[in-house]
Amino acid sequence: MPIVDIVRNIVSWIGAAEPLDKVAKPVAKTVQKVIPPGPVKDALSGTWLGHPVHPLATDVVIGAWTSALVLDLVGGERSAPAAKTLTGLGILSAVPTAAAGLSDWSDSLGKERRIGLVHAGANIAAITLYSLSYLARRNGDTASGKALGLAGATVVSAGGYLGGHLVFRLGVWVDRNAWTEGATDWQAVADEADLDEGKPVVVHAGDQDVLLVRQGGEIHAMGDTCSHAGGPLHEGSLSDGCVTCPWHGSQFRLSDGHLQRGPATDHQPAYDVRVDGGKVSVRRR
Repeated sequence: MPIVDIVRNIVSWIGAAEPLDKVAKPVAKTVQKVIPPGPVKDALSGTWLGHPVHPLATDVVIGAWTSALVLDLVGGERSAPAAKTLTGLGILSAVPTAAAGLSDWSDSLGKERRIGLVHAGANIAAITLYSLSYLARRNGDTASGKALGLAGATVVSAGGYLGGHLVFRLGVWVDRNAWTEGATDWQAVADEADLDEGKPVVVHAGDQDVLLVRQGGEIHAMGDTCSHAGGPLHEGSLSDGCVTCPWHGSQFRLSDGHLQRGPATDHQPAYDVRVDGGKVSVRRR
């Protein structure tokens, strides 16, 4: 059997391992309590950046540790101080990186949560090994520092593979509207008489679900699928001209779909609305 198939089978087994839920569920609940929806959650999610923070932050960690590994292998004795500094830099940058990853992971479910748990466990093991490596280097035991660094590089590579699987195979935290085109021509979607003030309604424009809300005598329309994790916005709550996702609390402005609060990192697709002969029609803005 090819190695790639063996690895895929292992990852599939991890995703199906329900006993992992005994650990994953309480840990996720704890993280959600410590980091509830709000400014800290937004900062860790990347709401301010328009892009998840965790994948970007991993570049600093992996870059520092990879550079240390290269110096260990080919740098000679003169590169030992630089390798120690890079090892320490990776450890320091791993702390906020892990915090962002935990915040994101706590919103996942099922096999994504199980694989993410093992991904996190591998990275914690890597941080531990690199911390021991740094201590050994600081105490002058360069040989042990290099060996521990090599072990850390091996473990973090396994964790990185699982992280890549989560994104590129399972689509975790990929914008749920990334491939949404929406109707560019006017399409009748509802009778005006069926829209009650302040009551969200989901309609279909082509193959897209669209949220309709009548508020203050005006009808607003946006994509109904939350960009963060696919939550149904029509099941959410309305306040101050915004709709809040019922799953993780992301908030979007009704008038134009603009993101007001995370953990989502992008706006919702907005639709123009017109009423003609009692029929409500929409088109992608």
